[in-house]
Amino acid sequence: MNINNLMALQAYDPTRLQAIAPEQTPGGGAGAAFVAAMEGFAQTLSRGEQQARAAMTSGADPHALVTALAQTELAVETAVTVRDRVVEAYQEILRMPV
Repeated sequence: MNINNLMALQAYDPTRLQAIAPEQTPGGGAGAAFVAAMEGFAQTLSRGEQQARAAMTSGADPHALVTALAQTELAVETAVTVRDRVVEAYQEILRMPV
């Protein structure tokens, strides 16, 4: 890898992170609630991964691992249910006559 590629990558990285970050609306509303729900979902998944990693490496509390995995499973099932409802609503909108 030459220096020009490395410099281009370093210049691109902050721009990429800015582009994928969710936009915050000043008024809040449904968009802010959705962002908060997704951040909570990501935190739940992260906690489950951390507990699993700790259980594999240092022999952490098995009860905490089971609790974290149950919370992660519930979060994933909720996200899948919401996704299915959104897809159903979108398909219903597509079936509406124009």
